[in-house]
Amino acid sequence: MALIIAGERSGVGKTTVTLALLSCLSRRYRRVQSFKVGPDYIDPMFHQRVTGRPCRNLDPVLTSEFYVQACFNRHLDGVDYALIEGVMGLFDGASGRDDVASTAHIARLLHVPVLLVLDCSRLSRSVAAIAQGYRSFDQSIQVAGVVLNRVGSDRHLELLQDALEPLQLPILGVLRRQDSLRIPDRHLGLVPTDELTFLFQLIDQLADIGETCFNWEYLLPLLKADRHDSTVNHQPLTPGVSQPITRIAIARDRAFSFYYQDNLDLLQKLGAQLVPWSPLGDTTLPAGVQGLYFGGGFPEVFAQELADNIEARQAVWNAIIQGMPTYAECGGLMYLCQEVTDFEEKSWSMVGILPTKAVMGKRLTLGYRQATALQNTPLVLAGEKVWGHEFHRSQLTATPKPPLFEIKGYEPKGKVSIEGWKMYQIHASYIHLHWGGKIEIPGRFLKYCQQFNSRS
Repeated sequence: MALIIAGERSGVGKTTVTLALLSCLSRRYRRVQSFKVGPDYIDPMFHQRVTGRPCRNLDPVLTSEFYVQACFNRHLDGVDYALIEGVMGLFDGASGRDDVASTAHIARLLHVPVLLVLDCSRLSRSVAAIAQGYRSFDQSIQVAGVVLNRVGSDRHLELLQDALEPLQLPILGVLRRQDSLRIPDRHLGLVPTDELTFLFQLIDQLADIGETCFNWEYLLPLLKADRHDSTVNHQPLTPGVSQPITRIAIARDRAFSFYYQDNLDLLQKLGAQLVPWSPLGDTTLPAGVQGLYFGGGFPEVFAQELADNIEARQAVWNAIIQGMPTYAECGGLMYLCQEVTDFEEKSWSMVGILPTKAVMGKRLTLGYRQATALQNTPLVLAGEKVWGHEFHRSQLTATPKPPLFEIKGYEPKGKVSIEGWKMYQIHASYIHLHWGGKIEIPGRFLKYCQQFNSRS
């Protein structure tokens, strides 16, 4: 068994409740595995800092239903408790027309009960109508209980309890309004963990809240990790190592931190040695690397520091000019541009290998994308279709010629556009990819990297 944390809508406090539960469980038991529904990068960072274990994304659009089931079961091995953080409202799916890729979809797929978080800050008796509506909307979803969040006073709590009592729906947690408990955010969500100097104090505070705010006698049996017997366990998610060791330089610092742990695991299982380096602080690439991997992140926030590190930018330029295979997504794409213009309209020099500039703006580009490759790259073949996710506030000043991808939104009749760059041996795109559903992608990348090694 495990438990999935759902909200009646976005912003009700799912992440706070999840982190309070994880912090308390980790303080008591240590072996706790977390999961996150959807394509999010930042919430899993917080999970990992609390539990000491990489959080796993469960996303049937980016991967498949089979992969979600197999990934979940696989990572229950060797742990005591498991917790899944949902996405948006319980029934909010990728299209808004159904619940595909929603928290409810994952709950059904994995046969786990739901703990529903209710924002009670502006509610009293109406809380019962909301709770009953969510419990009865889909009879295949088991709502194990509710957490009352942002409760204002003892009198407020009494009104909420009286309203819910006829429903016989357990209240499994009560969190009071906590003005002092705030995780800072910015234009793409929470501020990542590496930037928070008070993170350990925050985790301790969350654990203290968790000790007193939840009904642990009821919750612990629900949270107990229980791997389901299923055919999904009989097929490996990743092949064994079949290639020689390949050294890949992976950009890991405050500017570049958006990576799916499953992608990194796939590379390592295929024979990659991932060598972390910092475009902010290192002046050279790690010795002997055969490929470059730039994930997403916040290069616009650290644009001046990236620009000031001229030696690192030149090292990346030289490696790419020499033909080193390079994968850059979103923030990594921005770093390879000529310039990044930040929110204050200041422009900063970047690597300059792509003949375009990245300009920050107010418009958020967000959503799942089906991308069809229009040419071969170190990751994809012309004509190949992949599912990815876009999430950025920058726009490029030039159109790639020829483009890497033709992209469509999740809706079948959505707008068609072009996107992405292929130059030298670069695959650069705004599209974030999870390789769990297409393990041939990392294998292809490593083969390109080995060919570079043989030439050098």
